Amino acid sequence: MTPRSWLFVPGHSARMMEKARGSGADALILDLEDAVAADAKPEARATVAAFLRDKPALPCFVRVNALDTGMTEADVAAVRERADGFVLPKCEGRADIAALAAMTGDAPILAIATETARGVRALMAEDWSHPALLGLAWGAEDLAADLGASANRDASGRYLSPFRLARDAMLFAARAARVAAVDAVHTDFRDAAGLAAEARAAETLGFAAKLAIHPAQIGPIHKAFTPAPERVAWARRVVSAMTGGQGVAALDGRMLDRPHLRQAEAILERVGAKG
Repeated sequence: MTPRSWLFVPGHSARMMEKARGSGADALILDLEDAVAADAKPEARATVAAFLRDKPALPCFVRVNALDTGMTEADVAAVRERADGFVLPKCEGRADIAALAAMTGDAPILAIATETARGVRALMAEDWSHPALLGLAWGAEDLAADLGASANRDASGRYLSPFRLARDAMLFAARAARVAAVDAVHTDFRDAAGLAAEARAAETLGFAAKLAIHPAQIGPIHKAFTPAPERVAWARRVVSAMTGGQGVAALDGRMLDRPHLRQAEAILERVGAKG
C-alpha cells in the first residue's frame, strides 16, 4: 500500500527515532538536513546508521543534505546499505534526481520540489520522470526564504498565491511523472482541526499522502487519505461493471467510461485491494 504518512524524525536523536517506531506512521524520514546543526551532522550520520541496523518494519527513508552543500555523498555513504530510500531536499529537476540516484544505486527517491524558485519553474517546464523517483513532495518554508517572503499563509491560515501555485505545479508534475504527490507539513502540530481540513482538501485534489512532524498528526492524516468504505465499494462495482466491456457501462443509471475506471482502480490500489 502506498504510504499515506511520512513522519520526519531528527537524525541526531536516537530517542526520537526509537519513539517513532510506535508512531503508526506508514514511513519514516530520518532527517540529516534541516533538523541537524552543521557541526552535528557527522554524529547524526552515525546515529541514523546505528538505528537502521535494527530498523523497524516500516520503510525508513533518509533525508540527505542538498546537492549544493557538498555533504550529500557522505550522507549516502553512511546509510546506503540499510536505508529503504532517500529524500532529496531543494530538488530543482530531473538532473538532480539522476545525480542522487547515481550515488544511491537507484534507490527510491522522494524529491522535495518547491523549496527554491528554480525548482518551481522547473516543475512547470520539465518532465521529472525518472526510474528512481517514487514521489514528489512540496514545502513552503524554504520557498518563503528563497522568495524573500515574510509569510506563506494569510491571516486565515490559507496559503498565499505563490505557494498555492507551487503546490499546484508540483501536483501536475507528479501526476505527469506517474508518481505519488505528497502534501506539505502542517507546521502547527497542535492544530488537529486545521490539519484534518488541509489533509482532506489535499486528498480531494489527488494527493496520495502528507508529510508530518509529530506522531499526533498521523491519525488525522490516515483518516483523510484512507478511502471511505463506500468509496471502496463503489470502486469495486465500477471495476466489475467495466470488466470485459467495450469501454462504457452503466451503473445505478449513470454512464461509466475509462476515466471512471481509472478513478476506481486508483482507489483500490490505495487500499491494497483488488477488483
